[in-house]
Amino acid sequence: MTAPLRVLIGADTYPPDVNGASRFTERLAAGLAARGHEVHVIAPSPSGPRARGTSVRGRPTVHRVASLPYPGQDGFRVCLPWRSAAATEQALRELVPDVVHVQSHFSVGRGLAMGAARAGYPLVATNHFMPENLLDHAPVPDVLGAAVGRLAWRDLGRVYGRADVLTAPTPSAVELLRRRAGLAGARAVSCGIDVSRFSGGNGPAIGSGNGPGTGDPAPSVLFVGRLEQEKRVGELIAAFAGVPDRSTRLEIVGDGSRRGEWTALAERLGVADRVRFHGVVDDDSLVAAYRRCAVFCIPGVAELQSLVTLEAMAAGRPVVAADAVALPHLVRPGRNGLLYPPGDVGALTGALTTLLADPDARARMGAASREIVAEHTLEATLDEFENLYALARGTRVTRTPVRERTAA
Repeated sequence: MTAPLRVLIGADTYPPDVNGASRFTERLAAGLAARGHEVHVIAPSPSGPRARGTSVRGRPTVHRVASLPYPGQDGFRVCLPWRSAAATEQALRELVPDVVHVQSHFSVGRGLAMGAARAGYPLVATNHFMPENLLDHAPVPDVLGAAVGRLAWRDLGRVYGRADVLTAPTPSAVELLRRRAGLAGARAVSCGIDVSRFSGGNGPAIGSGNGPGTGDPAPSVLFVGRLEQEKRVGELIAAFAGVPDRSTRLEIVGDGSRRGEWTALAERLGVADRVRFHGVVDDDSLVAAYRRCAVFCIPGVAELQSLVTLEAMAAGRPVVAADAVALPHLVRPGRNGLLYPPGDVGALTGALTTLLADPDARARMGAASREIVAEHTLEATLDEFENLYALARGTRVTRTPVRERTAA
């Protein structure tokens, strides 16, 4: 372990938000704190008012910036730029961190990145977002979508271009930063998971059981994630409706603005009695869902890594995934799962049918998933970021020395 550092992490989404970037930031902060670092997180308030964090040894201190609800997105909050700028400037002034690590280039991340760069603090930036995804939640006409997407990538480049060290979760995500944001030299660092948390036997069911170890022999397909357009769950439901074995089930864990639309789709396709929308579940129920399913499916086309896919692999499950962005880094066709052309519902039906009908292949591929996911442990991720913090500090010292710490 490196010498203890004071680390200030900036995030525009943090628990209780439910998404991959939020969950990664929480794991990173908790993992660093458990290693003896003094970790502070600055993020939007989940309830609105600004709140100063309370320090507890061995745990991150979370400081909340005053926020407003984002129209049409329950549970997602945004901070006004001037409030973020003021809050992040104050945090830098009072905490005087050894290193700053931003997880986004939006309001809080932007304010902290710019403030850190101006003051000469070592700055690490990690990108979890594809700006185009935000267009589904913004009042932008379709005809302007491509142009707005290009501007958004350029904006990301302007903010993250200030970083001493830049990372993204996969080589594909690194390439996107180079090609779309004009940022060269980024490093691929997996978000990492606690593999032991998801491995093991079959857990209890959510509601009525289905699948191995629950008393019901029918295999099931599982999706976990936000129910938003880029996740393409509608295509999964349509593909599942075409699977010949009518005893199979589809479980959907997560919530979002498209839940009503996709529930109605299952009704129209005549599979509502075999599709279960569980909503957001607690951690133990999530682990049980991974262990219970026969096949995990991830049809999204905007995954820069996909923590839920890593979790399913750790549970020893084969994966059917869209051949898009970073998913091919995790799914090796024929070894631990199958890839299909994005948007090809017929091909997805075929892939699901193949695996649902072949328990021997599922067992073999599930074992391979566990082998592959061993490269993505949270401990390895923490090691890598400790090394990158040291690199950022060394780089910054040769350019703009950080002022002596004056605040406790």
